[in-house]
Amino acid sequence: MALTLPTPAEFAQAAQYMGLATVGVGGLMSLGFVLKWGIRFRLFGVTAFMGVLTAGLFALGLTPLTRTLLPDAQRYTLVFDNGGTQAVIRVGEALTETQLVATLQQAANDLFSYGRLAREDAYLTVRARVLRHPQPGLTEILYLGQARRSLVNRDDTHLILELDRENLARVGIESVPTS
Repeated sequence: MALTLPTPAEFAQAAQYMGLATVGVGGLMSLGFVLKWGIRFRLFGVTAFMGVLTAGLFALGLTPLTRTLLPDAQRYTLVFDNGGTQAVIRVGEALTETQLVATLQQAANDLFSYGRLAREDAYLTVRARVLRHPQPGLTEILYLGQARRSLVNRDDTHLILELDRENLARVGIESVPTS
């Protein structure tokens, strides 16, 4: 069962319903203060918390939460991320060079954030690796390639892709001829 993220329109609708509920509980709270009910301060806390939830849903309704999925991109697992300029993903052995390139591009897009700590260079480097078991009890880590993208520009179209042809051949991934 795949979970999908609600759209901004659905968040905006939820904010409207939550806002109406907040106004209703606020009216009940006001009545509690006028009639000096014992739970009037609890009603104040509930109303304040509902106001915070309403504001959060409203903000999520304004912000687009869309994620672009690239064709041919395969599932990957984030293995290492220093929160700055370097990340490593693990991919499966059974993929083509086209799928590897698309997966590196997808990971570079997914891991982009303005909050990353960029020191000397403002580039995020995402490396793809695969675990290979040439014999029982021996695990070999092979880096298949890397993608470098700008940490300054969200819409960076100058993604730098580098593939390790030797390791691709060792895993059995055939290179696509360039024309």
